[in-house]
Amino acid sequence: MILYSLGNELFKEKHYTEARDLLQQAVENKPDYSVAYRMLGRAHFELHENSEARSVFLQGKEVAQKNGDLQTVKEIDVFMRRLEKREVGEG
Repeated sequence: MILYSLGNELFKEKHYTEARDLLQQAVENKPDYSVAYRMLGRAHFELHENSEARSVFLQGKEVAQKNGDLQTVKEIDVFMRRLEKREVGEG
């Protein structure tokens, strides 16, 4: 939780690289914490690391579904759509 909280605060301050690194550690330490995947995916998204964002979002969605965390599933779906729109615009 501490790694997630620190990563989340860094994300809010737009320190996306540092946030990504801490959130990656949070996911590694607690692989069933779906909210950490959502934030990690968002950090990748903000850094324009599209393939990494997609991978993390898909993993996070699977974890959230297993946990019954429907709100996180919905939020990840929103960011997946944003990612798809960005990729279409870049392509």
